[in-house]
Amino acid sequence: MPELPEVEIVVRCLNRLLPGRTIASAELRRPRLAPDITPRSFATRLRNSRILSVQRRGKFILFDLDNHRTLITHLRMSGRFMLLDHDQEDPKFAHAVFNLDDEERLVFRDQRHFGLMKVVDSKNLFETKDLAKLAPEPFSDGFSIQYLTDVVKVSKRNIKQLLLDQTKVCGVGNIYASEAMFIAGVNPRKFGYAVSRPKIAGLRDSIRQVMDETLQLGKDIEINRENIGADIYGAAPDVDWHVYGREGKPCQRCGKPIVRIVQSGRSTYFCRTCQRK
Repeated sequence: MPELPEVEIVVRCLNRLLPGRTIASAELRRPRLAPDITPRSFATRLRNSRILSVQRRGKFILFDLDNHRTLITHLRMSGRFMLLDHDQEDPKFAHAVFNLDDEERLVFRDQRHFGLMKVVDSKNLFETKDLAKLAPEPFSDGFSIQYLTDVVKVSKRNIKQLLLDQTKVCGVGNIYASEAMFIAGVNPRKFGYAVSRPKIAGLRDSIRQVMDETLQLGKDIEINRENIGADIYGAAPDVDWHVYGREGKPCQRCGKPIVRIVQSGRSTYFCRTCQRK
């Protein structure tokens, strides 16, 4: 699943392609993609709306429209946007199609069927259930050392589980959690309340660091119109992860082998020496 930096890069690419263009018509081809609205209402609420901008909140992509509505999209596991010419065929798993005023069309394809869309009134955007519960943005003033300390020190969950909770730490997924804990020297098995204050401060900084490194990689990404922003997703070849996906390989700090454990069904990579309890 793409994490916050990858979603941000998708948003930046979409913002280079879409603002000012009009959705002449919209087709919801897989109703469960937008379970809160019928395909007919979906089409009606988006028809002839001009795209003003594309923004992001957490891992949600927000299409701001001139009819005072916002299309909310979550890519989940495999959601991708494509911008196709009129003579290009729709791909398999095309779950939503937005026909633009110049005969191009924006297609949302989702092989795993986990994506999500909603159409909401823009004035109520940040009161919607999905957005209202999100933690502060990791690069915002709200994501302060004091904020993270207050969140972590009362938690009885292990720190890895806490980092993946979007209501506590926004935008962090499996890859960045492992990387940030390694940089900060935090053991993933440690319960939140037992993590020291200096370690929490280091963890806040390391979360920002690993996200910023990926954002810098995507700064000048060339847009692939048939897979918008996806060239930078977690497996980006230029990313040299410290621990993620490196089970059995030597730690870049101490040389001991990186280990993998499973926490809540997800793989966690860490160094037993550099991340002692």
